[in-house]
Amino acid sequence: MAQDEGPYQEGKRAGLHPLVVVFGILLGLWLFVALIVPSSRNKQATGTEGPAGPVVEDPEAAPVIFKVHATVPDMNAVSLVVPPQATESQVVGLLKRLKKERLAGTLRDLIPATTPGHKLGDHAVAEIYVLSDPTYAEADVIRTLSRGAHAPGGLYPDRVPFEVAMEEIRGHYRIDLNNTGAPDTGSIGFADESGVHSKHFRTLF
Repeated sequence: MAQDEGPYQEGKRAGLHPLVVVFGILLGLWLFVALIVPSSRNKQATGTEGPAGPVVEDPEAAPVIFKVHATVPDMNAVSLVVPPQATESQVVGLLKRLKKERLAGTLRDLIPATTPGHKLGDHAVAEIYVLSDPTYAEADVIRTLSRGAHAPGGLYPDRVPFEVAMEEIRGHYRIDLNNTGAPDTGSIGFADESGVHSKHFRTLF
């Protein structure tokens, strides 16, 4: 009596062909990626994927608008107000422009004279402060900054403490033509002559 043939026979392949299995796996992965995982185009369309890259700005291409807010003749100081949305690079561009005008002898076209009639010029000595908040651009606050961090508090009572006012300075340009070695100094932020400086202080020139 013959025995029933079993599922596995010698010389015959058991199960599916390996190529069929491989193609089946690849097809499944492709369907998973196509249907389950959102496409990169959809991600870009939402505008929520990943941080935006740094924007390279050209201060010369977009000069910031400013206005003279206060002049303090006894301190040879002037405060300028720029819009709050002005970028740091625009403030840098403004300070470099002021220096360029000073070197060309045309700074008076932009900034009132701080030393009118002086033998070295109308801006022989000047402290120019750039701010965005007009509250801190008032003459009494500028006097506080010009006197420095170590001025006696009892002798010069301040409406706004030096430490508070200092942090509001976005840019500072000091001119001293008596100092022939370094007549121009400019910075982002502010530092007084003793070295006390704001948190975001950075020397420009």
